[in-house]
Amino acid sequence: MTNYYKELASVHIKRETDLNLSCEKYILKQIIGDRVLDIACGRGYLAKKIKQKEGCEVVGIDFVIPDELKKSEHITFKEGIIEDINYPNNFFDTVISTHTLEHVLDLEKCISELRRVAAKRLIVVIPKQRPYRYTFDLHLQFFPYKFNVLEAFKNENGTCLLLDNDWLYIEDL
Repeated sequence: MTNYYKELASVHIKRETDLNLSCEKYILKQIIGDRVLDIACGRGYLAKKIKQKEGCEVVGIDFVIPDELKKSEHITFKEGIIEDINYPNNFFDTVISTHTLEHVLDLEKCISELRRVAAKRLIVVIPKQRPYRYTFDLHLQFFPYKFNVLEAFKNENGTCLLLDNDWLYIEDL
């Protein structure tokens, strides 16, 4: 799947982020601890906002890191994949994944990996979107209803909010 995205990189929309402002504001209020992971960070939009507001140690991981981010002095950007996060168990206080899980083949494995590296809090944003046989945005997973999100995470203590047509799921570990 990673190779497919790399091949299509030249035709992707070059917007700064897919994250809506309501989710961004909510996330910035929910960060706990000194170490934060932004997994599938894209162009580093949210990682930069977190560093600016919180001043904590921020790591951004994506399967392709733009050259300008590799030179960052204040945020660590590394290439990697959500299915195999190259950090020890409970390494990050807060783990954030936005607009990523809808693209993965093995949803259960990805959620397990997010929980594995999170010590205190997990925050996930996914679009509220009904299933399509063919999509232009390469989505494989669909979450049209709140129960779809809660069913995917299998945690009765998780909280799921709808913010500007995106689901924001938050779980304390």
